Amino acid sequence: MSDVCVIEATTAENFVLRGELSFSTVMDLSRRSAELLWQAESVTLDLAGVSRTDSAGLALLVEWIRVAHRKEKTIQFRNIPEQMMAVAEVVGLDSLLPVASQ
Repeated sequence: MSDVCVIEATTAENFVLRGELSFSTVMDLSRRSAELLWQAESVTLDLAGVSRTDSAGLALLVEWIRVAHRKEKTIQFRNIPEQMMAVAEVVGLDSLLPVASQ
């Protein structure tokens, strides 16, 4: 396990995540993403490169939704891993996740 999750900007509004989105990586990722994500009015995060995730990863997505709402920005997610969607469904958060069309 790499215990690393990288966020990269592909444009001013589009970002990709690569690596593990888990308890061991979300705090660092949250700090690194704080300024990066909120420069644009609309943000799209592609999670296709996420190799492993757990409930902490889902919690980070919910936190990003909360911050976007507070900052009056929009946020969408692409390619949410099946594992994360399964957890979201179990806890009733699946309808909260703004999923971007492919």
